[in-house]
Amino acid sequence: MGDQVARADEFEKKAEKKLSGWGIFGSKFEDAADLFDKAANSYKLAKSWDKAGATYVKLANCHLKLDSKHEAAQAYVDAAHCYKKTSTSEAISCLVQAVEMFCDIGRISMAARYNKEIAELYESEANIEKSIEFYEKAADFFQGEEVTTSANQCKQKVAQFAAQLEQYPKAIEIYEEIARHSLSNNLLKYGVKGHLLNAGICHLCKGDVVAITNALEKYQDLDPTFSGTREYRLLADLASAIDEEDITKFTDVVKEFDSMTQLVNFSVTVSSNVYPLVSSFCSIFFYH
Repeated sequence: MGDQVARADEFEKKAEKKLSGWGIFGSKFEDAADLFDKAANSYKLAKSWDKAGATYVKLANCHLKLDSKHEAAQAYVDAAHCYKKTSTSEAISCLVQAVEMFCDIGRISMAARYNKEIAELYESEANIEKSIEFYEKAADFFQGEEVTTSANQCKQKVAQFAAQLEQYPKAIEIYEEIARHSLSNNLLKYGVKGHLLNAGICHLCKGDVVAITNALEKYQDLDPTFSGTREYRLLADLASAIDEEDITKFTDVVKEFDSMTQLVNFSVTVSSNVYPLVSSFCSIFFYH
C-alpha cells in the first residue's frame, strides 16, 4: 500500500505542476486530468479514501475547465463513493454537486439515481427529514423518466418515514396513490394489497375507527379483490378490536397475521388514542 501512496503522490504532484505551468489552455487541463485520475486510482488501491476523494474533486474541476460536465459529474460521484468510507457529509456534498451537473446536461435518470443515494446516506445518519426531502426529489425525477418501480420505491420510503414522524395523512395519501397507479400495471398490481394495508394501518394509528371503516369501503371500490384478502381481514379485525377496546383481541389478530405474513419491518408509535387502556403506545408493524 505504501508503494501505491507514493505513486499517487507522484501523479498528483505532476498534475499540480501541469496546472501551474505554461501551456495550451485545453491541453494542460487534459494532461492534469489524466494524472489526477491515475493518482485517485492509486489512492483507492491504497485505501487512502480521503485522499482519493479529494483528488477526484480536483479531477472534476479539470473537467469543468474543459466544459465537460458529464465527466465532472462522474468524478464527483467517484469522489463521493470514496468519501462514503470516511465522511458521510463530504459524500453528500459531492453527490449534490453531481446531481446539479447531471440536471444541467439533461441526464435526469442519473440525477434521480444519485438523489436516491443522497437520501440513503441521510437515512444512514438517521436524518429523517433530509432523507424524506431527497427521496421525494428522486421519486419526482424517476416519475418524470417513467421509471415507475424506482419512483414507487422512493415514495414508499417517504410514506414510511412520514408515518414514523406521525404525519399519517401524508403517508396515507402516498400509499393510496401508489396502489391506484399499480392496479393498471401487471407487474406492480400484486403489491396493491400491501400498499392498502399500510394506508389502513396509518388510519388506525390516528385512532379513528370511522376513518378506517370508510377507507376499507373506498379500498373495495378501488380494488374489488381486496375484500377477499388477509390484509383486508387484518384491518377490519383491528378496527373492531380498537372499537371494542379489546387489547387481547388486537394482539391476537396481529400475532395470527404475523405468523403467516411477516409484518416486522419498521415500527411507528401509535397515539394512545388507539387504546384508552394503554398508557403510552403500542407498536404496529408495516407490511412490505
